[in-house]
Amino acid sequence: MSLRLYSRSRIRDGSHQLTVFSDLKIHLKIHTEEKPYSCSDCGKCFKTSTVTLKTHQRIHTGAKPYSCSDCGKNFKTSNELKVHKRTHTGEKPFFCPDCGTSFSHLSHLKSHERIHTGEKPYSCSDCGICFKTLGYIKVHQRTHTGEKPFFCSDCGASFSQLGTLKTHQRIHTGAKPYSCSDCGKCFKTSNKLKVHQRTHTGEKPYICSDCGAGFSQLGNLKTHQRIHTGAKPYSCSDCGKCFLTLCELKVHQRTHTGEKPYLNLLLI
Repeated sequence: MSLRLYSRSRIRDGSHQLTVFSDLKIHLKIHTEEKPYSCSDCGKCFKTSTVTLKTHQRIHTGAKPYSCSDCGKNFKTSNELKVHKRTHTGEKPFFCPDCGTSFSHLSHLKSHERIHTGEKPYSCSDCGICFKTLGYIKVHQRTHTGEKPFFCSDCGASFSQLGTLKTHQRIHTGAKPYSCSDCGKCFKTSNKLKVHQRTHTGEKPYICSDCGAGFSQLGNLKTHQRIHTGAKPYSCSDCGKCFLTLCELKVHQRTHTGEKPYLNLLLI
């Protein structure tokens, strides 16, 4: 059936007929993959000029015509603004059918649901490791490329993850935002606080498979296991003698350097 026959058979009214005729032409592009509208800046092609191409061109122009009435922040599309407004209203319209957790973004719900399904649809082309989200795989791929796009403005150190940079910057600022509710001691990272809290709870989640000894830190378990394996990974560059721990190596190296760091303490 031709486009003209289709539109005439469906709608009699002349003005509305043109609308349906136009919509049908746009719809048929889904089947033909026709993309007649191209961006003059980058050459990317689109099916429609009125919505898709115009929205895309804002990437180049920087135009953000949709403004939030609550905070004044601007957005490229009305949908971005709609999603943003949920930060003010607290609305979370997307619910997980498995556990009831709610989300403000549909994409966040879809990522969350993979916790229940175990699905990992994003696979690394270099090593084959699979990930739940596109964000995780992008961060992982930097281990292969060596890319470190986040730079410290104080010392120039670079990092592959923004979170790692923020943690590093606390070295310069001295910020310790994580506080122990038992003793008030503060820490730079939530992980260091978690490890510290085991001194209060007595928790030792890392168990030696050889002798059953428990440890509060994974690093301590790995060091302990060398007693069973006999591994001595730290060797002295002066005499070749090997040691279980880095600390033992450092103490030994003083026999070569003659360093006596505790002499002043003995004289007091």
